[in-house]
Amino acid sequence: MRNNPLWFCALLAVYPVTSSGFSPIIAESNSGQRVTIHHVARSIQPGEIVRLIVESERPLMKVQAEFEGQAFVGYPTKISRRWDILVGLDLMVQPSARKLSVEGAYKDGSIFKTFYELDIKGKQFPTRRLTVAAKFVNPPKGALKKIREDSQRTGRIFESVTPTRFWSGPFKSPVPGATTSGFGKRSILNGVSRSPHSGADFRATTGTPIKSPNSGKVALVGYLYYSGNTVILDHGHGMISYFAHLSKTHVKVGQVVYTGQVLGEVGATGRVTGPHLHWSVRLMRTRVDPLALIEILREE
Repeated sequence: MRNNPLWFCALLAVYPVTSSGFSPIIAESNSGQRVTIHHVARSIQPGEIVRLIVESERPLMKVQAEFEGQAFVGYPTKISRRWDILVGLDLMVQPSARKLSVEGAYKDGSIFKTFYELDIKGKQFPTRRLTVAAKFVNPPKGALKKIREDSQRTGRIFESVTPTRFWSGPFKSPVPGATTSGFGKRSILNGVSRSPHSGADFRATTGTPIKSPNSGKVALVGYLYYSGNTVILDHGHGMISYFAHLSKTHVKVGQVVYTGQVLGEVGATGRVTGPHLHWSVRLMRTRVDPLALIEILREE
């Protein structure tokens, strides 16, 4: 669609953000069909998810948004002639006013393309200082091959985009406990600075069942050097869930699981200071806060 010469931009009106968080624009397709776009988000900051809501005068066949070189695929909702697009703002995205390209197509071949502006604000993340086993800060030479292989395995999954969307409706917390270490925290392990925390840690005792937050296909089950017993779910459309430090796993690679199905049990395997669940999410390769995913899809 992107190379079609009929594409054009028609930004007809822009309104200030309302108290509900909407900033609607109105665009038209090349056949005169009117399209309205607005957004919902907890905030417009690194690690957040922006939910674009696209409403058209007649049914669309396809919608997507492009941001920072990533194409975020839209999906039809239960509301007639409405599509939603989840756009991830990566943990390291720089604050500034940015434009998303939003494109859509109709069954008769007519199309629309417009731009939607987001004013990304900066965010100060706290710092955490932890003491862990020395081998997890300065791994022995014998562990380097394992670490490299683990990184390659997970990297292939994070880079993949399954065209099928397995998930639907709201995402739920995988365990009932509160978060103990939030998304984006800067980590200092044994006095050494490490990468920021790209997920959320949930307080839970060993053996607590870990339930799938939504439907997906199991992409990995195994023991990784840093994250211990790990399960990765592919929810489709570039949405990946990563669960770490399990004591036990109850699923197999290739298995399709559904919301609430038990994936395994909380543990303290890998680089940890005690039992808990680490859950991280990738959305089209962007690192986003799992709690944002829960909040932004709480209602359709």
